[in-house]
Amino acid sequence: MPDARIIEEDGVVAVVRLDDLSAAAPLAEALARGGVRAIEFTYTNPAAGAAIAATRAAMDERALIGAGSVLDPETARAAILAGAAYIVTPTLSVRTIELCHRYGVPTVIGALTPTEILTAWEAGATYVKVFPASLGGPRYLKDVLGPLPQVKLIPTGGVSAENAADFIRAGAVAVALGSNLVDAKSVAAADWPTLTERARAAAAAVRAGRASAG
Repeated sequence: MPDARIIEEDGVVAVVRLDDLSAAAPLAEALARGGVRAIEFTYTNPAAGAAIAATRAAMDERALIGAGSVLDPETARAAILAGAAYIVTPTLSVRTIELCHRYGVPTVIGALTPTEILTAWEAGATYVKVFPASLGGPRYLKDVLGPLPQVKLIPTGGVSAENAADFIRAGAVAVALGSNLVDAKSVAAADWPTLTERARAAAAAVRAGRASAG
């Protein structure tokens, strides 16, 4: 299984929230070609488990396939059995963290307030997902990291290639992009070059943010 450090290495997580996941494998291929290897399929679609299994089989070590929108430990366990290499929640779920620790699977746990963020971190979250990041923007991340510099934050919700560098400069270890990266129209048209270019732009924005922050 690929190492979860890919999330920090690439600095971009693709959030795939689609009604039709039949093209999950070629979609993952397109994103990986653009430099985005961490890809999560959200459990807002009941076919997410099958998409995770099919994509893991097709991509092997070339991508890190995770499960998103996981609301409880039962769903987390089902996702892990389907092959998910990491689990993402939209909200703080300590029981889900505990379940994932039991199986040695990294977590990206959703939180917003400083109290939620620290609670997730103290419970053992590998990363804390700041959601929705559009509410406070990059400045909010910078303010939170002032007293909590040890926490690894990944903003999502309103993140795009245009503002990704700002979030990285604010201290995010990675960013997560949803419809700004993967949209239903492009996938339905099998427009893989467009998705590859978007992935490339997001990855480049992260590199630019890191270069200017360092």
